[in-house]
Parts: sequence; structure tokens; C-alpha cells
Amino acid sequence: MAASIREKQTASLKRMLNLNLEPSRSSAVEPVWKVLVYDRFGQDIISPILSVPELRDMGVTLHLLLHSDRDPIPDVPAVYFVMPSEENVQRICQDLRNQLYESYYLNFISAVSRQRLEDMASAALQAGTVPQISKVFDQYLNFITLEDDMFTLRHSQNREAISYYAINKGDVQDLEMEASMDAIVDSLFSVFVTLGTVPIIRSPRGNAAEMVAEKLDKKLRENIRDSRNSLFTSDSLQAGQFSFQRPLLVILDRNLDLATPLHHTWTYQALAHDVLDLQLNRVMVEEPTGDKSSPGARPKKKAKSYDLNFTDKFWQSHKGSPFPEVAEAVQRELEEYRSQEDEVKRLKSVMGLEGEDEGAISMLSDNTAKLTSAVSSLPELLEKKRLIDMHTNIASALLDHIKVRKLDVYFEMEEKMMSKQSLDKSLMDMFSDPEAGSPEDKMRLFIIYFICSAQTMSDADVDQYAVALQAANCDLAPLHYIKRWKAFTKMTAAPSQYGGGGTKTISMFSRLMNTGSEFVMEGVKNLVVKKHNLPVTRVADALIDNKSYQDTEDYRYFDPKMLRVTDSSIPRNRNPVQEAIVFIVGSGNYIEYQNLVDYVKGKAGSSIKRITYGCSELSNATLFLKQLAKLGTELQ
Repeated sequence: MAASIREKQTASLKRMLNLNLEPSRSSAVEPVWKVLVYDRFGQDIISPILSVPELRDMGVTLHLLLHSDRDPIPDVPAVYFVMPSEENVQRICQDLRNQLYESYYLNFISAVSRQRLEDMASAALQAGTVPQISKVFDQYLNFITLEDDMFTLRHSQNREAISYYAINKGDVQDLEMEASMDAIVDSLFSVFVTLGTVPIIRSPRGNAAEMVAEKLDKKLRENIRDSRNSLFTSDSLQAGQFSFQRPLLVILDRNLDLATPLHHTWTYQALAHDVLDLQLNRVMVEEPTGDKSSPGARPKKKAKSYDLNFTDKFWQSHKGSPFPEVAEAVQRELEEYRSQEDEVKRLKSVMGLEGEDEGAISMLSDNTAKLTSAVSSLPELLEKKRLIDMHTNIASALLDHIKVRKLDVYFEMEEKMMSKQSLDKSLMDMFSDPEAGSPEDKMRLFIIYFICSAQTMSDADVDQYAVALQAANCDLAPLHYIKRWKAFTKMTAAPSQYGGGGTKTISMFSRLMNTGSEFVMEGVKNLVVKKHNLPVTRVADALIDNKSYQDTEDYRYFDPKMLRVTDSSIPRNRNPVQEAIVFIVGSGNYIEYQNLVDYVKGKAGSSIKRITYGCSELSNATLFLKQLAKLGTELQ
């Protein structure tokens, strides 16, 4: 199996931090001490992949933002990792004039233009610092990897330019649209340079996904034909990076499915993103400080951030599990930890035994070995305790939200709507219940009902629900947009049908119902999600297995290695697909990512080994609803 996108990007970053040489595997070799200077783009790319201790191991003593006030450090090399923008290049020129560092290793996140290179060259000449510029590299790392099989293009910087809103707003200018598409293509090109493979591309017709596919095909084609500068020849790639097995890239438009991004979710990672706003693998949790300003007052809360990374075994095992399973697993880990801790305490008390008691002496020799092993496992035990405390706090925060907003009820109702089952509770009851979630929760529920309802709703019915939603303080702007969107998709082609989902409720785990449990789960439903494929997974499945599926019959086929561009829908390459990348133009989410992960697990024994999920930006339902509201407001 080829290395994952996270492994490839990590290797590229480590090579860059090692002054563009392969990092030494020997721990005896001391790294070159250096300063890392990055912009916000560079910070977003590095932070989910390399921790501060890892940067230190690579010899990075300081990491500073390019546009901050930096003092000269004349005897240290500086590694720059920035976008090749006008203001960044000007600031680098200023650093050269001020002679801040001993030498400069300039790494651009995406390709730097000739004009900007000339600007830097003239600044270096004027400052007399040409010998200090050691290397200038185009790194082609213009994307953010969050998992082994997940990436997004933007996080904090310029994400609005490639958001769902930017691509779908009514007054979008041709030039704006071109710029958005070019930004997406530039990042996708970086993904494939990093992976070292040229994909076969499939996309639907007549939307933003087709524009991205055409432009990416053209960019890859031009680069392969340019024999002097091609980034895809086996000579220019590191040994072992070049693979004969080509991935399938499926580019889809967010408009394929607008229900899933608003869906209330039930799995650990997706809940953390929806409720606690998980960003770049870091989550903020409000915890009580235990400090009360006055008797009877509510305890003060302080925000604490936690990093959820791939070295955390519990997170890796349970991020895709339903919430009650996670709560039970945390409880189990906690009990296991406590028994290990009790064992260490017992051994300590035994070692303190005095007197001539022969039994005690024989126990002592027996226990010395045990205590030695217990002491050696102490760092491991402390790390385990830290992780258990972290997951206990995160799960407790999620549980508070689930109870206050009745998220289990919302999730169950939406799953039933999406699988066309009858509802136990009427929507009107939910909307009129002041205890049932926030106005935003109610709006999300109704939009999913409106999109997924089997029969077309009359305007009178919609208006009746709208009055109830307005009475519940809901902003109706997103609904105006969804009504327009639904009318439009009905004219072109109905979006992929939802179905096969739903939930079943099983009795709550006895472990969690004990009064000694960390989690008071009373009143929360223990829902088990039935396995089903979301629209995005269904399309990917049809294209991977070359199935005849009415939604994908007209999908375009691009092969950048073929001499001529064809407007064909017939796949030329019918080899079994081992690796696929599903990319969403517009907002992506963890629900679709998890659905694809589950799909691959369910295909054990078939040719497909990995599906990587990518999106132009990752939005939780709150953010996505805001984008829909902006689009709806513009329609009024």
C-alpha cells in the first residue's frame, strides 16, 4: 500500500526543515539549529502534522510569523515557509535588507512567479546578501492534511474565496469564479505532486466540479508534456514515490447533497466538530474552575484546548464510534487505569513493611521485581491518565450539549427522514417545544425534512412550517435559498436519493447506568446507526466499481496522460481501482469522511484499499447554515 497523504506531506515538511536534505535516521547526528519563519498559511499546514517537540527534534529553536516584529539572529539559518504573495515577498526583501539571519532557505507553499523571484533577486543584490540565499524551493504543499485519508485546502486564510457561498452566490463575477477555481486547482495540483501520481479524473457535467476537473486536467497535462520541468517524471521523484497504480479522483459539487452538511451527527469526531468546533485537530472545551465568585453563583468556566492527533490510540480507535460507545470505552479505560494505579499503591505499602516477619521478607523479594516493572511503566501510566482525563472532559462536554439540546432526538428524527421512515414525533411538536434545542437546530431539522421528503410539499405546507419556525425565533433566510435550490435541482436532475439509513435504539450499557459512572447518561438514547451509504459514497462506489448508476452515467472522464482531450463519459482505464480520492468543491464535513471510511472497511477483500476525502473548506453545520443564510438574504 502506497504511503498516505499525511505521511507524504510529513516527509516533505521534514525534508524542508532539514534544509531540503533527506533527514538522517541516526539519532546520534545532531540537527542544524535554525529558525522557522512562516505565514498563516504555513502555520495552518504545519500545526496538525508536526508538534512543537517534533519541530525541536528537527532543530527548530524558534518558530515565528513572517509579519511579526522579529529581532535579528545573525548566526542562525532561517527556513521560510510562506505563500508567494506580493506582501510576503516584500517582507522577505525587507528581511534581506535588514540582514536578519545568517542564511535564507526560501520555501514557497505553491509555485512562485518569475516576477516575484526577480523582485527578491534585485533586493538581495541591493542589500549585498546574495551569498546568504542558500536555496529557493517551490514545495507544492498548498493543502492541509488532517488525517491519513483526509485533507482540506484552506482553514483560516482566504477560505471565503473558495467557500460554498463564494461559488454559489447570485452576483458572482466571471473573474471571481475563475480565481476561486484556479485557487482550488492550484491546491489539488499540489496534492498530486506530493503524492507523486497522475490521477484519472471523473466529474459531473455543468457545475463547479466540472470546471475544476477541466482546469486540473489541463494543468497536469501541461506539466507532463513539459519534459524539462515535469514534476511527474520518475527521475524527479524520490525513489519509491512513483507508483504505476494510478488513483481515481472523483470531483463532486456540494450541491449534490445539501442535507448531510446540516445533519445532527452521532459519532465522536463529527460531534466534536459540530458541537465543540474541532479545528485543525484541536478542540476547545469549557471546564468549571471550581471557583465561585459568590455563594449560590454558577462556577466560573475556563476554556482549555486539547490536541487530538494520530498518536492517541483511543482517538484513532473511537473517533468514528457512536457517542454512547465512546462514553463506555472512556469509562472502561478509567477503571483499567484505576486498577493499575491501585496495584502501584499496594506495592508501595508492601515495600514499607518492617519487622522480621518471614512472610513479609519473601513478599518483599517477590514484589521488588513487580515494583521495578511498575516504576518503569509509570511514564506510560501518566500519559494514559492524561489521555483518559482529556477524553473524559471532551465526552462530558459533548454529553452536556446532547442533553441540553436533545441532539439524540434530532439525530434519530433526521436519520428516519433520510431513510424515508415514518416519524414518532411531529415536527410541529419539536418546533413549539422551547426545551428542544436552539432555533438553529430546528432550522436544520426542517431543511433536511424539506430536502428528503418523499412527496413534494405544497407552498401552503411550507408556509405553515415557516410560521412555526419564525415563532421559535428561527432565521428563515436559509429556507429561501433551499427552496430556490430544490426547484433548480428538480429541473436539472434530482439529487441522489437518500435511503438505507435509520437507527435502532438498544438498551443502554449497564456500565454507564451505574451510579459510579463518570457519565450520567439518563435520558439519552443509545442509538446504533445502521450502515448506509450517503449520496457522495454512493457516487464514489459506482465510479470505483464501474457500476451502471443513473446519476453517474453522464460523468466526464479525463486522463491527463492521454494525448488528446475527449469529451467522453466512457472510462478507458477499466483496471480495478485500489486508491480513490473524493473531493468536494465547497464545504466538506466529517460525516461524509466517516461514511467513506466505513465504506472501505465494509469492502474488505475487494480491490479498493483506501479512499481519501478532500474538500475546499471544512465547515460544521453552524458555519454552513450561515453561508445558506447569506445566500437566502441575497434572494429576498
